[in-house]
Amino acid sequence: MDDNRRVTISTIARAAGVSVPTVSRVLNGHSDVSAQTRARVEQLLQQHGYRRRNSRQQNGRTGLVDLVFNDLDSPWAVELLRGVEEVAHACGVGTVVSAVHRRPLATRQWLQNLRVRSSAGVIFVNSELTATVSTELTRLGIPVVVVDPVGNSDAGVPTIGATNWAGGLSATEHLARLGHRRIGFIAGPRHVMCSRARFDGYRAGLEAAGLRIDEDLIRQGDFYHESGYVRGAELLARPDPPTAIFTASDQMAFGVYEAARRRGLRVPDDVSVIGFDDLPESRWSSPPLTTVRQPLAEMGGLAARTVLRLAQGERVNAPRVELSTELVLRDSTAVFRKLRARTDA
Repeated sequence: MDDNRRVTISTIARAAGVSVPTVSRVLNGHSDVSAQTRARVEQLLQQHGYRRRNSRQQNGRTGLVDLVFNDLDSPWAVELLRGVEEVAHACGVGTVVSAVHRRPLATRQWLQNLRVRSSAGVIFVNSELTATVSTELTRLGIPVVVVDPVGNSDAGVPTIGATNWAGGLSATEHLARLGHRRIGFIAGPRHVMCSRARFDGYRAGLEAAGLRIDEDLIRQGDFYHESGYVRGAELLARPDPPTAIFTASDQMAFGVYEAARRRGLRVPDDVSVIGFDDLPESRWSSPPLTTVRQPLAEMGGLAARTVLRLAQGERVNAPRVELSTELVLRDSTAVFRKLRARTDA
C-alpha cells in the first residue's frame, strides 16, 4: 500500500502504540525519541509504504495552513487573518481561507477538499471542533488549533484567546468611575465562550462598584452592527434608559451610535459607549470609540506559529493561551452628565 491518503501517520501511530506527535517527530528527525521507538516507527513506515514529504515540506517551508471561519463578513475576521498570513508567509507557507457558516454540508465539503491538499495544520476560529472533524483530522495526522472556541475544547487541542473577563471588568469599572450607575450591556451569542466571559466581567464590574445587576439593562446581541442598533434602540427607548452602554463588540457599539443619533442623543454627552475589539475603524468613528483592545492580529499569529510547531512534531506545553486585553480610552465616554452639572455649578 503506497497511498498516503489511506496510510496516515495516525495509522502508523496506532500500529506502533505511540502518539501521532511521536510519529511526526520521527518523520522530522527530532532527537527526543528513543532509539527503540524510532526503529519501530521506521519499520512500520517502510512496511506500509508511507511516502515521506521532501525536506522542504518537513521543515515547514512549503505547504498550506487551513484557516476556517464560521463566517467572514466582519472586520474582526480580517484582522485575525492578517496575523495568520503574516506568520505563514514568513515561514513560506500558504494560507487557505474557508467559511463553513455552521452548515454541515459546507463542513463536509471542506473536509473533502482538505483530504486532497496537503495542509500542514488547521486553525479554527470561533468554532466548535466536532467529534467528526476531530476524528478525521486525527486520522489524517493534521494538527489543529482553535481561536476563541465556542465551548470547552478537547484537552489535547491548543486554544488561543484573550483575557475577555478582565476586559469586561475594566470597561464596566471605567464607566462606574465616571459616575454612571445605570450601565447597560449588549452581549454576544450565549454559546460563544468569549462572549460569556465578557458578560461575566461586566457583572463582576457592577458588583465591584456596589451596583445592582439590573436584568432590564441587559440585551442579547450577535456581535454585528444591526443587533447593536436594535438592542441599543430598545435600551434607549426605556423610560429610565441607561446613561452608559457597554457592548461585547465594536460593531455593536457602532450600532448603538446609530440608535442614539436617531433618537437625537449625543455620544458621549447623553450616553457613554464602550465597545470591545479595537477594530481599525474605532479610532476614526465619530466620536472615536473607547473600547477594549483584544490583540486580534497577534492571536492569529500565535495560532499560526503554534500549528506549525505541532506540524513539526513539537510539543505545546500550554493547552490554553490568553493574550492580554487593554482598555483604550478615546472620546465616546464622559463623566455622568448630572455629576458634570454639579461640578460646573
